[in-house]
Amino acid sequence: MAIDIKNKKIELIQWLSTLDNEIIIDKLMKLRESEKADWWNKINEGEKKSIGKGIEDANSGNLKPQSEARKLYEKWL
Repeated sequence: MAIDIKNKKIELIQWLSTLDNEIIIDKLMKLRESEKADWWNKINEGEKKSIGKGIEDANSGNLKPQSEARKLYEKWL
């Protein structure tokens, strides 16, 4: 782990240990919980079906080269 990350963690721990604002603590707890949540449970059924179809296509070898996909979608990339 980079030293910079370790220093940031230590700084956050020190700040958190002195924090008395319950609203901020509650927000941090919600953030922590949201980070644990599985993204699969947050997407809708249409998105899940689309992902499933993509997996089925990949498993059956029904794939296009990346170069073709880039040509199709380059205006959005």
